[in-house]
Amino acid sequence: MDSEIEILTKEYVKMMTDMIVLCATLALSLFFWVVSLTMSIVSGNLQPVSPWRWLFSILVPLMVTSRALERRSLDRLGALTALLVGFVLTMANYSFFSALLAFFITSSKLTRWGGEKKKKIDAEYKEGGQRNWIQVLCNGGVPTELALLYMIEVGPGEIPIDFGKQYSASWMSLSLLGALACSAGDTWASEVGPVLSKSKPRLITTWMEVPTGTNGGVTPVGLIASFLGGAAVGLAYFVAQLLTVNNLQHADPQWPIIMYGGAAGLLGSMLDSFLGANMQYSGFDASIGKVVSYESATTSRICGKPILDNNAVNLFSSVLIALFLPGMAWGMWPQ
Repeated sequence: MDSEIEILTKEYVKMMTDMIVLCATLALSLFFWVVSLTMSIVSGNLQPVSPWRWLFSILVPLMVTSRALERRSLDRLGALTALLVGFVLTMANYSFFSALLAFFITSSKLTRWGGEKKKKIDAEYKEGGQRNWIQVLCNGGVPTELALLYMIEVGPGEIPIDFGKQYSASWMSLSLLGALACSAGDTWASEVGPVLSKSKPRLITTWMEVPTGTNGGVTPVGLIASFLGGAAVGLAYFVAQLLTVNNLQHADPQWPIIMYGGAAGLLGSMLDSFLGANMQYSGFDASIGKVVSYESATTSRICGKPILDNNAVNLFSSVLIALFLPGMAWGMWPQ
């Protein structure tokens, strides 16, 4: 009897908490809408953002991060940081949010997949792949900055990728997509390659076989996975474009977004591996039989130098992809 009362009490508390959060979200979105409306009236040249967009931009990222916190995909600070990233990207462009959501969901699922095998390989393996605020910022910081620049350029809203009509906004959109696809490609390669690959990885700089888990090691399975990971993010962006952008028939074709995402995932993963092979220390610790990122009396060096950690390598890779890949797309985008 007591256990039933406890269960009912917990369900009641959860229901009341959800209602309070929903009411607070509604109040916050209405407050932001009033502020937006006031600023547009005062300035005379700003377009107010609808209350529904404010509500969606607050409520949906809140629901996603709350779910991730419950499943321990994020710690508390990681969830708060992800909430900020999600809010900015959703407010800027629903296609940005769709790409972010695809990256987050697929990466979280793949991180949990094959956990038993990953425990035997990775000395720093975490149950459930829980991410902290630093990891969230290294993957989401560049897209957040680009989303803010996008809102300064064209304001919140959805536009097609069209270099002829919206050159700078299209460039920023592809930069943001490239950064997310780069992170997705690297994650897919890191999570799928060690589980499915039947062969030893090869160091990307020398093409010599190295132990599984070595920074800079690549496999054919991992490279294919990195392309598919980036393409999944590109596909999510493309579908959101179809659903939210009006008059797409008057713009440049949008389907190359999927291939662009795949290219960003593959190139980003290879760039990440190149940086890892040169600027991350990898050594084999005989005492535990695993590849580690620290030097010790029982560790023999495989490659790299202790200059950057994994988070810094991820950040540099996404920055470089965001800077240079849109220029290649501009030159090859079909008219």
